[in-house]
Amino acid sequence: MALKGIRVVEMMGLAPGPLCGTILADFGASVTVVQKMNPSPFDVMSNGKRMISLNLKTEEGVNVLKKLCATSDVLLDTFRPGVMEKLGLGPELVMKENSRLIYARLSGYGQNGFYKNSAGHDINYVAMSGILSLLSKKGEPPTPPLNLLSDFAGGGVLCALGIVMALFERTKSGQGQIIDTSMTEGAAYVGKWLFKSRQLPIWSGEPGTNPLDGGFACYQTYRTKDDKFMAVGALEPQFYSNFLKGLQLPEEEFDQVGNNEHCKNKFQEIFLQKTQEEWCEIFKDIDACVTPVLDIDTVDKHKYRVSDSSFHRDSNDMVVPEPAPRMSRTPGISSAHKPLPKPGHHTIEILNELGYSKLDIENLLQNGHVYAIIKSNL
Repeated sequence: MALKGIRVVEMMGLAPGPLCGTILADFGASVTVVQKMNPSPFDVMSNGKRMISLNLKTEEGVNVLKKLCATSDVLLDTFRPGVMEKLGLGPELVMKENSRLIYARLSGYGQNGFYKNSAGHDINYVAMSGILSLLSKKGEPPTPPLNLLSDFAGGGVLCALGIVMALFERTKSGQGQIIDTSMTEGAAYVGKWLFKSRQLPIWSGEPGTNPLDGGFACYQTYRTKDDKFMAVGALEPQFYSNFLKGLQLPEEEFDQVGNNEHCKNKFQEIFLQKTQEEWCEIFKDIDACVTPVLDIDTVDKHKYRVSDSSFHRDSNDMVVPEPAPRMSRTPGISSAHKPLPKPGHHTIEILNELGYSKLDIENLLQNGHVYAIIKSNL
């Protein structure tokens, strides 16, 4: 795989950091997750990674992490600014021992600025990015888009991109560097087109009244007879014309631009007359940008998705997307095909690799500097 041979140390955090590590693991990197002695109950992203539990409140636990960093290519810091420095693991010290290390920092507000030490969640970061102001219906307050924009797109994905770019640059300079991934800045950057397109006519109205934010009848979701939904994106005239043909409505009465509420009410009425499956059959051969809204728990079983092999089921029968993008020579392989390791599962294995003797490992375990769930490996 593309990242085979790259060694990553991931400081366990909430969702954005584990996603970043998973992207790297899916494309071949060897990722070691550093957990606290009290493991997180929310870990669902450590499949295909190795787990070591360290007590970073002790000098001995910190020393283990230093040794890990000295032999790794990437360190993923998911803590608030200053935490790693307090542990004696800041970039200046760690990169002094390993000048080729990519020190990737992933935080809500970045390493500088007024909010850098403040707590926050995706809703706060996307709010401070400016993007949340656009995500509202007419007369209603903004609605957060789950935690997709800041946590995952602006955080985990962009951090992974930064790491890959730094690894590429290292092939020329031989040097590592520090990556500062702010989820707030990342959300804004993901929305760069929205910033640059503000003067286009498509944004002439207030949020919720424009073509792309739910203001147009031809860019909506509609409930079907069986309480499912169809998504309509018939923006261009030729697609809108085909859309009306699928609904068996005359273009003269349902103009795309004028009388928007009249169109929306009529479309709602018609979609309720048939099931989602019936609408799929009607539009399967009509090029009108009309698709079913597939349920996340059964998306892999729909007849339009079964053939593309975009998902698989894990050991818990949960739907998991396959890695994207697809690569012709070095494709990714989803780490979710492997079981979720338990906290401390690989502690002894990793300590052995770092050169610790059997006696050293016993002392680390007995004194609470590390935790291992499989002590029989000792």
